[in-house]
This record gives sequence, C-alpha cells and structure tokens, in this order.
Amino acid sequence: QLSLYFRVAGIKGVFLSNKIVENQVKTYITYNKGRDWRLLQAPTTDLQGNKVYCEQPYCSLHLHLHVSENPYTSGNIVSKDSAPGIIIASGVIGPELTSTNVSIFITSDAGNTWREVFQEEYSVFFLNQGGSLVAIRHTPLPIRHIWLSFDEGRNWDKYSFTSSLLYVDGVLGEPGEDTLIMTIFGHFSHRSEWQLVKVDFRSIFQHRCTLDDYTMWQVHDQGEACIMGMKRVFQKLSANARCVKTRDQYVPQKSDSCPCTEADFECCTPSFWFIPSATSRDCITGDTFLNTTGYRKAMSNNCTEGSALKYSPRRQRCPSQSPRGLQLFTSEGTPVAALDKNVTFLVFLEEGLGSTTSITVDFGDGTAISYVNISSIEDGIKHVYGKVGIYQVSATASNSLGSDKATLYLHVTCQLEQVQLSAPSVAVKNKAVNLTTALRPSQVGTVTYYWWFDNKTEPLVTLNGAMTCTFSKVGSHTVTVQASLGSTLHQDQMAIGVYDYFRSHVLAFSSNLDELNPGVSEWREDIGRVVKNSIVQVTGISEDQLLVAVLPGLPTTAELYLVPERGSRGGAVDEKWANLDQVLILSTHSHEAGQIQSASGRTFVSIKFIQGLSGFFVLFLMSEIINMHFLIVKNITVQ
Repeated sequence: QLSLYFRVAGIKGVFLSNKIVENQVKTYITYNKGRDWRLLQAPTTDLQGNKVYCEQPYCSLHLHLHVSENPYTSGNIVSKDSAPGIIIASGVIGPELTSTNVSIFITSDAGNTWREVFQEEYSVFFLNQGGSLVAIRHTPLPIRHIWLSFDEGRNWDKYSFTSSLLYVDGVLGEPGEDTLIMTIFGHFSHRSEWQLVKVDFRSIFQHRCTLDDYTMWQVHDQGEACIMGMKRVFQKLSANARCVKTRDQYVPQKSDSCPCTEADFECCTPSFWFIPSATSRDCITGDTFLNTTGYRKAMSNNCTEGSALKYSPRRQRCPSQSPRGLQLFTSEGTPVAALDKNVTFLVFLEEGLGSTTSITVDFGDGTAISYVNISSIEDGIKHVYGKVGIYQVSATASNSLGSDKATLYLHVTCQLEQVQLSAPSVAVKNKAVNLTTALRPSQVGTVTYYWWFDNKTEPLVTLNGAMTCTFSKVGSHTVTVQASLGSTLHQDQMAIGVYDYFRSHVLAFSSNLDELNPGVSEWREDIGRVVKNSIVQVTGISEDQLLVAVLPGLPTTAELYLVPERGSRGGAVDEKWANLDQVLILSTHSHEAGQIQSASGRTFVSIKFIQGLSGFFVLFLMSEIINMHFLIVKNITVQ
C-alpha cells in the first residue's frame, strides 16, 4: 500500500514513494509512472569519505517525502523544473525510514545515485534558477552562517550573513526569476522584534552564462536511456560555473522516441478482461476488425513501433457465430416498475453478429415487439403496464446460426394508500377467529403483512391478507396489521372482546341510511354508539353487556352482541343463554309512519331521518323469541 508519494519536477514519469512492507516504511522510485518500483541505492561513502556497507533489500536509502506547507521553509524534499535531475531530501540509511540520525542527501541524476551532504538537518533552497544551492542549518539555536554550492552540492562555501547571531524563522526569495537576492528573517532574542536580513549574491557570480558554461545530461534508469518511450537530454550548468542564468536559457531539452518494449505496457501479461475469441458486436461476416491483445500502453508513454506490433490490436476477420450472452435488464437496474409509467428495457449481446441478429421482446402482458437487428435498440425499449402484477419479460436474439434468450421477472406495483382490518368485535374463548384485510387500491402487487397480537414483540409475517387465530384468555385483545409494499407501510388496529359465551343478532337498517353511508370507520363507530345508547336507555341493559358493530359495505348492517355480566358466576348453561335472550323490541312514531319488519331468528332496525329535527330516530327493533312478539312503544331522541 503506497502511503505517500512525491513527483520529481522536470522529468515526466519519475516518482518517489514510501511504502509499508512488513510493518517497515521503505522508499521506492519509479521511472515509468508506477509500473515498476525499486529501492533507492544508498551512497557508497558517507560525508567523511568512509565506505558505507548497505546491501539491498536489507538496507537502502529512505527519504522523508513531506513537502513543506510553509512557503518560508524548504521542507523535507525539494526539486525544481529548472534544475532537472536534482533532488534534495532528508533521510536515513538502513532497513527502514526513521526520524533519528537524519542526514541531508542529494542526487544529480534523478535518483540513480545519491550523496550525503550534511549530517544534520538543513533547509536547502535553489538559487539562480537552480544553478546554485543555498543551505541554512535547521536548528532552534541562533546562527550567522549559510552555505553556498555551485556544483550540485559536491562542495560548499561558508558565508556569514550577519554579525550577530540570529534565530532564523524563514527564508524568502525576492520576486523575479533572475533574482540573486534572498531575505532571511528572524529575531536576535526571544524578546526582540523580527529582523530582516537581505543577502545579495550578485557579487559572487562572475558573468552571464554562455553555451560554454553548459553540459548535456541524459535521463536514465540505471543506464537505460529510454524512459516512458523517450530519450531525453537536458542542458545543465557545468560544475563550478559561476555564471548567472538568464530567462532564455531555461532548461533546453531534446527528445527522441524509442521503440516500444514490454516495459512500456502495463503489467506483463494480458489484462483480466481479455477474451481472445471476443469479437466486435457490429462485426459482419466477411469484414475485418481490430482485436485487442489484452495489453495497454502505459499512460503518457510515447514509444513507437518496435515490439508495439506484438502488443497492439491486430486486424482479424469477423467470424461467423450464433448469438451468445444475451442480457436483459431495466434502465434503473432493478426488476421493479411503476403502474402506468414508462419502463425502459435494455438488451445487450456479448457475442454475435449484431447487425444481422434480430431481437424480439415479449413484455409478458400479451404484447411483443421485434427489431430487424440489435444495433437499432441501443437507446432501449420503452413499455407501459396497465395492471399490477409480476410479468415474465423475455428477449430472444436470432440469426441464421442460432438464437439466445434472456428472461426478466418484472414486478409492476402502485402506491399503497390504506389497509383496513376486518374482524368480529366479539369472540368465544378458544374458538377460531377470522381476520381479513382490505387494501386501497385493491390491486397493488405483492404485499407483506405483519400481524401483531397484544404486546407480543415478534409479529407473524404472511403474504396473505387473511388469517385465523384463537384467544385463550377472556378479556380485550388488540390485533394490529401492517401492510408493507416497497418503502410504503400502512397499519390498522382493532380490539376484540373475548368471552366464554355470548348472543348475537344481525341488525338491518332502512335503505335511506345507505344514502348517507360514506364507507369510513369513523361513521360506522358513530352509528354503533347511537344504536347502543338507544337500546341501553330503553331496556336498561348494562353497557358492559351490550356491543354494537356496524359492518363495512352496503347495504348497511350491524351485529348486536349480548355478553355476560361482569363477575357472573355459576348457574346452568340454559339459564345463562335465557338471560341473554331477553331482548326488548323498540318502536317509535314520527311525522311519517314507520314499518315493522320481522323474520324468524333475525332482528331488524329501521332508521329514518326526520326533517327539522336534530339527530337520528331509532324507529323500531323487533325480535322473535319462542314464537311470541313483545312490543314496547317509546319515543327515543338521540342527540
């Protein structure tokens, strides 16, 4: 893993990088933009001329590659476009990069060989457009000397820039490329103000540079002159040439292209995606096409001819083959589409004669479409579905040599707006209870249902909107259902009273009530309360014994439940049922005569609206008990 890298200025393709190898940070160099990396060769001698024993891969030169963010310091490493091949950096010799015993190293040949120039940390700056080097000691102590080199750091001359010791904070070059003036700023003591010391080097230089002051230098990688497919020759100042470089003498360069070799291509084997037998989708039998060899020239590489023919695409004749590798998918990448909205299908053929291969797409809803050749549908095929459901969409590619087929199961859905739970308000203990749901709209696709009972922490999950359950305890039980479709979820909830036994009667209403039935649960609850309160007032039956549930749908109907009194104990079963069978029959008169409806074993309620009066009028309730009619007439006004 490359953790840090540095681009060498002035020479294309040369980079330095610090890489972690077996928990050790080591410095590597590349001359072909990262295709090949190698360790840096350590100097053969140290600053005192003593031989350095350092054998790779156990020992090499390692550099700190942090570039200074402070414009007044040089940082750990520096190079310059106008000084090609020169790199100055702090580092160590050994098995890995450390922060102790740091020295300053310099290379004049772009990293092939290195020299130790200081055994302490120094800040090194380019002067005279890279023709000279200025070094100043990097220390918290006050100093008065700087060092100047005219031969790329091989020799250094010591100069005094101030008569008093100065704590140096930074160095600033004067504006302009031709300048030979530097400004050193700092303070004489920790209490003093900043001091600026201008250093003028012009008197050191003897004349303006001429062609005789220059020498030619060729970039190379351990003797290999072709780098990134080119031979590059730079013009550099000769050693000890104390002349001033002018702007028009800015690093002339000569370049010649090199024949391509294996080193000019990425990696040394064909890429993983290379399929020798692959052909162009538009390849027609009898024609030719350029087929890749799986190699790719390195980025910015300028090599020509040579082994390029071995690695470059080759012209081949188009083979005859049947369609193969047909793929079918939607433009969204998912097998889901919205009702009444355009869905775009994309068809891709890996192998085959695209221009002579026909394509047929069956949308699964009774419609299909065909194209003469697959090349004409690159923008996709659009279709709109008018019904919710799961559709088997298929594409078939055919030519004279064969065919291929691809299938996609498409889920067409619409937005779920509401779920409504239906269940009896009263149930008998340990007897099956049917739970059903109704969706709006009714057809929305595949819905997942989550059923929650009382305070249980885990739901029952079904794909069916109906289920059966039983309750083992007497009391009130809560049932919650959640309907999930895509990212939409709705829920409904009901309370079910569970008893050991109960009596129920179906109630029918006069047709004029249907005209005012909006079909919502709130309205049904209001009507249920009206009927219940009326019966309680007339009969004196306890509210706890009476439940009324108005059922969804038309015609408007309801169910009357009579349940045991709270705390009732003992007694014969027949006696319990007889108590529940004592239902009173209600009637009332209004400005319009009411009509009594009756049927064996069934109770009817007729409700009418009286103009000018507020509220509902319960007109009559009749029950047939043991073939005898009991009729009690009483006016009931419901507010």
